[in-house]
Amino acid sequence: MLDILSRHWWLLALRGVIAIIFGICALIWPGLTLTVLVLLFGAYALVDGIFAVIAGIRAVGRAANWWVLLLEGILGIIFGLLTFAWPGITALVLLVFIAVWAVLTGIMEIVAAIQLRREIQGEWLLALSGVLSIIWGIILFVRPGAGALAIAWLIGVFAILFGISLIALAFRLRGVGDRGLGIGDRAPV
Repeated sequence: MLDILSRHWWLLALRGVIAIIFGICALIWPGLTLTVLVLLFGAYALVDGIFAVIAGIRAVGRAANWWVLLLEGILGIIFGLLTFAWPGITALVLLVFIAVWAVLTGIMEIVAAIQLRREIQGEWLLALSGVLSIIWGIILFVRPGAGALAIAWLIGVFAILFGISLIALAFRLRGVGDRGLGIGDRAPV
């Protein structure tokens, strides 16, 4: 799995960049209408899911736990498509969609981090993004009555933090697999 992730580190980085862009958009336009917020979330979940599926498919036959990435991607695609199918949904239903997606994505990322701990140092970055996802989902379940403005700000902050953790992991993984180095080890010069 380390080999796959290190060769395709840029997919993690791209997922992180997309998350940060999504987060900035949510912060810049906090007065977004519910429909626009739904479409932004749907687009983000769909694109994030597609990249996770690509990474999972590329890992088939090369990593024992390729299915974790594939399942995370499929969940993202499903939740993205559901939000596009019902753009007029209420804020509460949107919160439930986002909360369930965040918790399930977080669980998959923690599972992947646990599997990676035997192969690299620094897997905590993936675990951190998973924990952030789960915390975000729980907050949405506990505080469903928050207004659309508060939701936009929370989504923006979460997406930026999530994106930063994915980009940090991506750059730590870059080039690690081919050299057989652990994260933090230095290549011989």
